[in-house]
Order: sequence, then C-alpha cells, then structure tokens
Amino acid sequence: MKKRTIWIIAIIMGFAFLALLLLQIRYLEEMVEMKKEQFDESVYRSLYQVSRNMELNETLRYMELHITKEGKKDNEGSNKTPFELKVMKTKPSAIPKAVIVRNDQQIIRETSTSLQEKFKNQYIYQKALVDEVIYSILSSNLEKPLKKRINFKLLDQVLKAELMNNGISIPYHFIVTTQDGREIYRCSEYKNSGEEYVYSQMLFRNEQPSKTGIVHIHFPNMDRYLYSSIRFMIPAIVFTVILLLTFLFTIVVIFRQKRYSDIKNDFINNMTHELKTPISSISLAAQMLHDTSLSKSPAMLQNLGNIINDESKRLRYLIDKVLQISMFDRKKIVMKDKELDLNEMVEAISKTFKLRVEHTGGHIHLDLGAADPIIYVDEMHFQNVINNLIDNAVKYRKSDLPVNVYLKTWSDESHVYLSVRDTGLGIKRENLKKIFDKFYRVHTGNLHDVKGFGLGLAYVKSIVELQKGEILVESDYGKWTEFIIKLPIIKN
Repeated sequence: MKKRTIWIIAIIMGFAFLALLLLQIRYLEEMVEMKKEQFDESVYRSLYQVSRNMELNETLRYMELHITKEGKKDNEGSNKTPFELKVMKTKPSAIPKAVIVRNDQQIIRETSTSLQEKFKNQYIYQKALVDEVIYSILSSNLEKPLKKRINFKLLDQVLKAELMNNGISIPYHFIVTTQDGREIYRCSEYKNSGEEYVYSQMLFRNEQPSKTGIVHIHFPNMDRYLYSSIRFMIPAIVFTVILLLTFLFTIVVIFRQKRYSDIKNDFINNMTHELKTPISSISLAAQMLHDTSLSKSPAMLQNLGNIINDESKRLRYLIDKVLQISMFDRKKIVMKDKELDLNEMVEAISKTFKLRVEHTGGHIHLDLGAADPIIYVDEMHFQNVINNLIDNAVKYRKSDLPVNVYLKTWSDESHVYLSVRDTGLGIKRENLKKIFDKFYRVHTGNLHDVKGFGLGLAYVKSIVELQKGEILVESDYGKWTEFIIKLPIIKN
C-alpha cells in the first residue's frame, strides 16, 4: 500500500474518532447543564415555599400567642373563645343585627338584591376588622430582632422537607444573614467546599428592608450529584479514547513497518550487490582453472588461488555480519570479557588502517591520553567495534578530498572514553537518531556508491551496551563526524 493511501485512511479514521469523542463530550456537557437547570429550578421553588411557610408560621404563632394572652385577661370565668373576645373588644358596636318586619303576621323581607348587598357590605366590614386585629397583633412582633423571629431548627426542618418534595436529597448547609450581610446563624456542619453552588432566598420579603433576612443554602456534594446522572456515559468515553489511542498506535506501527519494509528492501538490494561481487570473482577464477585452453603457469595458479581465498574470506565476513546481528536479536551471543588496555588496542588497530587512510591522502592522528585505560570487554567484539568505526570513516569520505581520522582516549574517576573523529561527509541531523537502527543506511549508501548492509553501527551499539557502556554521535554535515564511546574503568 502506498504511503499516501495510508495517510488518507489515517486522516479519515482519525477525524471520525475525534468527531465521535467530541460529540460524546458535548452530549455530556448538555446533560450536566440540563441537570443543573433542573436542580436550580427545584431549589428556588423549594426556597420560595420555605419563605412562605416561615411567614405563615410566624403569623399563626404570634396570633395564637397574643390572643391567648388577651383571653386570659378578659375572659376569666367566661365561656367565650379568645378570638371572640378580641373581636368584641375591638369593635363591639359593629356587629350587625338581623332586620325582621312583622305586619299583620306576614313577614316582609327585603328584596333579594338589597339583601345580597347588605351581606357583601357586612363581609367587607368584618374582613377589615379581622385585618386590623391581625395587623395589631403582628405589628408588635416587627419590633423584635430577626434572630428572635426565626426558629432556626424549624427552618432546617422546612428546608429539608421542601427539598425532598422537589426530589433533592443530597446534603446541604445554610446560613442566615440580614439584608446588609451580617450573619445571624450558621449551620453547625457548615463547610466551605461547594460554596460555588449557593442559592439565596429573602425571608419576610413583604416587610421593610431593615426587617427582612436572607437564607443562603449551598450543597458541598453538588459536583457528585450532577455527574452521577452521566456516570453511565463514562465507560463509553473511556472505550472511545482507548480505540483512538489503539488506532494511533496501529498507524504508527503501520508506518514503522513500512519503513522497515523499505529498509529491508534496500538491505536485500545491498546484500545482493555485496554478495554478487565475491561470487562472481570466485566463479571467474574457477572457470579459468577449468579452462584447458589456457596455459597455467605457477604464478597464475597462485594468483587464482589467492583470488578464491580472498573472495571466500570476504564472503564469509559478510555472512558472519548477518549472523552476528541475528544472534543479538535472539540474545544468544556469548561474551568472553577480560581486562584490556584501551590505549594499546587503539594503537594496534590504527596501524592496520594506516595504509588505507594514507592512500586517500590523509593521516591517522593519535592522542592516547587516558591515564587509567584498563577496561573489561570481549577482545574480539570490541576490536570489531573500533574497526567498524574507522572503516566507516574511510568509506564515507569525500571522494575528491583526503580523509583524516583522529583517535583520542581520555579518562576520569570512573570512566574511560574513546573518540573516533573523521573529516568525511558528515551526517544530517535528521539521520543521527536512525544510524544505529538495523539495516538503516543514509541516502548515499542506498545509492550503492558505498557498499554495506547497514548492520555495522547496529552491531557497534549492541556490543557497547553489552559491555555496560554508552555510545554517542555528533556531526556537522559536510564537515565531520565524531563517535564517542564511554566505558567503565576497572579499578584494581
């Protein structure tokens, strides 16, 4: 599948997952908002009824109290009710009398219209009397401070009952303040948490502002109450997020596998090219040996034998490289570590590359300054590490310029360092993190102007890490490249 096709599918699927997730989140927000509006409406309806009940309760309580006191004074020995006494005391002459006219034993009544009018006037007058009685009773109560007018225990009971009637059963706390903000009561279990959800209602709202109070109620568990209604949607969102992450991971794996596939194809091409050369040389030498038409002198036979021998070694070396990486993958490689002098190893290896470097017109420069160069490594594999680094320095050089190789060692209290620096092609910044990947080769290598499998640096990194070391790379493209190996010092 082409990369463009994968990108199109990934974008469409990713957009679909994101749209689904956003729709779910939006749906949850709307549900929470609707639940909040319903809650607000229920609370305000409850508080309004609480305010009204408190006013009615105060009116009844003080009417009963006041009339009872008056009745005790004015009705000692009387069988009249306190309310009847109060009314008679207030307007004794205002009680209407029945009007009956007798004429020759015939009862003459007033017309129906005039009688209805008289009853209506009587009702209005008596209602005015009752209102005056109630006002006279309650006006004495208005002089009391707000704290004495409110039964806070009763207020709590009324709040609880009205909230339950409106379907609200979560814990609440309340305080009561005057109109100017002075606090006159605070619930004993009052907590500051949840104060963002505060609802207020005026008490005795029909009286003068100085005589009114305000009850503030808040719900510390409001968030839990709101989100309890959408709890069933949380698993759906979680699964959607998991699917989205799984999809993203799958896309990453697909692109990674495609990259590995491309690298593997390059590896096969390079391997074919690399193996073809020694096989062709061996095949040509064998044909010459079997060709009876050619006269074969001892020198020619020796030359053909050397070609077969050298190309066989080269072929075996290439196969061994592939097998070594395979062993690392299966973690079956056996390390035979021993104490070695890093300075001596570097100096010996530099001599084997001296002719190759000088053939390009350059030189190998040694700076073996490690004061404590003893390391504990596998000799063969670590030599291969240094060989690979120097070999790359020679191979990846500018074709028209000499290459100089700088080998440097130094040490500190706990580690010894080896630096391999060259003046070759350099490595682009975007390729620095990939050069240790198996089969990876930079663009120049994939064009086959430099032969190789892309296994050398992967092998180097694996060996260094097995020796409990670390390898770093720095480069300035077109100017230089430097590999630095850090290994622990063996202290005697």
